[in-house]
Amino acid sequence: MIDIIGLLFWFLIIITMLWPQIQYRNIQVARLNLIKKLEQKLGFRIITMIHRQESIGFFKIPIYRFIDIEDSEAVLRAIRSTPPEKPIALIIHTPGGLVLAASQIAEALKRHPAKKVVIVPHYAMSGGTLIALAADEIWMDPNAVLGPLDPQLMKGNLQLPAPSILKVVKLKGAEKVSDETLILADIAEKAIKQTQEIIINLLKDKMDENKASEIAVKLTEGIWTHDYPITAEKAKELGLPVKIGLPPEIYKLMELYPQAHTHRPGVEFIPYPYLPKPPTKKQGTK
Repeated sequence: MIDIIGLLFWFLIIITMLWPQIQYRNIQVARLNLIKKLEQKLGFRIITMIHRQESIGFFKIPIYRFIDIEDSEAVLRAIRSTPPEKPIALIIHTPGGLVLAASQIAEALKRHPAKKVVIVPHYAMSGGTLIALAADEIWMDPNAVLGPLDPQLMKGNLQLPAPSILKVVKLKGAEKVSDETLILADIAEKAIKQTQEIIINLLKDKMDENKASEIAVKLTEGIWTHDYPITAEKAKELGLPVKIGLPPEIYKLMELYPQAHTHRPGVEFIPYPYLPKPPTKKQGTK
C-alpha cells in the first residue's frame, strides 16, 4: 500500500512538471495549423513576431519580450527562405525594441521582390512601426495602433527622448548645460538623423521623397511622446499605406499566444452569441 502511494506521489510530480510542456506543444501545433490555413487563404508566406509577457519555468517567472537580435536573425532566415515570387505577410504584435534589429528586419522585408504586407492586430510600437514602414500595405484592426520613432537614449536607469535632450540645450544654451548633456545632445542629433534616413529609405519607393521626409520628421522629432498611439485613421492621414480590417483568422491566431497570468484581475466575458436555453417543461406536463 505504501509503495502504491509513493508511486502515485511521484507520478503526480512528473505529470505536474511535464504538463506545461505538453500544453505548450499543443499550442504550437494549433498555431502552425492555423498559419497553414491562413497561407492557403491569403496566398502569402505567413511570418509571425508576437511579443507577449511570457512565463518560464516551473515557477512561472514572468519575462518581457522585445525586438532583439535573435528576432532579426529568425525573421531574416524566414524571409531568405521565401521564394522571390512569393508574397510575405508579417504579423506583428510588439512594444518595440532594438533599432538595429528592427532596421535589419525592415530592410530585409523591403528587399523581398514580391508583395509585402505587415499585419497589426493590436499594436506595433516603435521598432514595430519601423518594420511596418517597409511593407507595401499595412493591414490594421480598426483599434490597432502604431507608435512614434523618436530615438531613446539611456542615461543610467533613465530613458531620455532624443528630441527632448536637444530642446533642453536649445532652451538653456550650450554654455549653461554640462559637458555630459552636450555629449548626449550630439548623440541625440545623430540618432534622429540616422532614424530619419532609415524611414525615408523605407518609404521613398511608395511616395514622393519630400512626403517621405515629412513623415520621417513627424515620427522622430518629438511631436508626440514615445508611447503616443497612432491610430489606423491617423496613420492613413500621415500618408502611410494603411488598409483597415483583418481576416478573422488573425484574431484566432492571437488567442493562441496567451498572456502570462499575473497576480491582478484578468479580463473575463461570456462569448457571444449566447447559446439558446433549452426549453423548460411546465408543471403538470410529461
